[in-house]
Amino acid sequence: MADDIKYAKSGDVHIAYRVFGDGPRDLVLIPGTLSHADLYWEFPINRYLLKRLTSFARVIVFDKRGQGLSDRVAEQTLEERVGDVRAVMDAAGSSRATIYGWSEGGSMSLMFSATYPERTSALVLCGSFASIKAAPWAVSQERWEKLLHRIETHWGRGVLVPINAPSRKDDAAFVEWFGRLERASASPGAILALMRANHEIDVRHVLPAIQAPTLILHRVGDRTVPVEAGRYLAQHIRGAKYVELPGDDHLQQAFDQKTMDLLIDEIEEFVTGARPGPEPDRVLVTVMFTDLVSSTERAAAVGDRRWREILDRYLDAARRQLERFRGREIDVAGDGLFAIFDGPARAIRCACAIRDAVQALGLEVRAGRHTGECEVAGSKVTGIAVHTGARIAAAAQPQEVLASGTVRDLVAGSGICFDDRGSHRLKGVPGDWRLFAVTST
Repeated sequence: MADDIKYAKSGDVHIAYRVFGDGPRDLVLIPGTLSHADLYWEFPINRYLLKRLTSFARVIVFDKRGQGLSDRVAEQTLEERVGDVRAVMDAAGSSRATIYGWSEGGSMSLMFSATYPERTSALVLCGSFASIKAAPWAVSQERWEKLLHRIETHWGRGVLVPINAPSRKDDAAFVEWFGRLERASASPGAILALMRANHEIDVRHVLPAIQAPTLILHRVGDRTVPVEAGRYLAQHIRGAKYVELPGDDHLQQAFDQKTMDLLIDEIEEFVTGARPGPEPDRVLVTVMFTDLVSSTERAAAVGDRRWREILDRYLDAARRQLERFRGREIDVAGDGLFAIFDGPARAIRCACAIRDAVQALGLEVRAGRHTGECEVAGSKVTGIAVHTGARIAAAAQPQEVLASGTVRDLVAGSGICFDDRGSHRLKGVPGDWRLFAVTST
């Protein structure tokens, strides 16, 4: 449940904001370098973040001045940006809130909390820093200028992905979406001005003045804002709780669902005093089913022992590709493999890689892909999307990777090509389904 885009007036500048949910407490999200009040929240992992947060809070999001749907002003100071947070809270009718800032938004969050302690019920920081120039994680001016030149030259093409999310640099669909976010969030000149201003930010002197209960989260292998920056915040904010999360990516959008759940579990427990139980949740995933072609005949021809060896080699090859493409194995039944992915393009590339790998073993597979909401509880994944994916795999020809129209639409722009296989009736699944065979990745 979300409000339409609204605007708060901060001096002469219009700040775009939205309110999600109607929970019993307010939570203000202060974004990092990029934001767009519409596009940002369309991405599946961001929608999942909102879904979890709105289960216990009313969530207020906004675009910083100069970005997204807010006025595109060129000059801005940290003081002005902090004033924008207050203006948004006033417009949204929030007298007091938990302030959650990530990356560059952490500095704004720290400054707001110190300036307006009466309006800050709690402070949450993720991947944040007090100063980019402070040792031992200092970024030299020369290195910073080289980074800015790279960003200016490639802006709008997902240039921040290999810098801030190296695990996603080869994910064409993710890079394409992030390029859209770059273009929608700011022009090259605006982003350069903002990043030069960020390089000068130093709020170390503010840390002793923080009065609100504070939770600091940081990924242990963060390559953009090293973990030492998070540890420094924890050491200099009185009574702060500090939690390190696994992983290397800095971008919150690049978090896998497991890490995102760890993040939100910590926030929910910190804000509400209660950690969520392991209840089933509905999550958007891409399901993958593969099975061997003519397995019964092959098993009869070679005998049980030899067939067991062949199956083991097949599963070893498939699991190597699952690890490579960040898939999660859910179940193995006979020669059938069921796995899920948080991105449809990776699921397709994984299926094609499995097909090619087992061909060297003298085997043929068929594979099916579908993206939809599933119920996830621990190691179990259920729902109509799972049944649909299994039926699509059953409809595939030998060595064919078959996908639903949903998957085809989601990977548009990724370079993956399809042949239309027409409309199909899938056993036990309502309606007609248009299926597409992958011809090139």
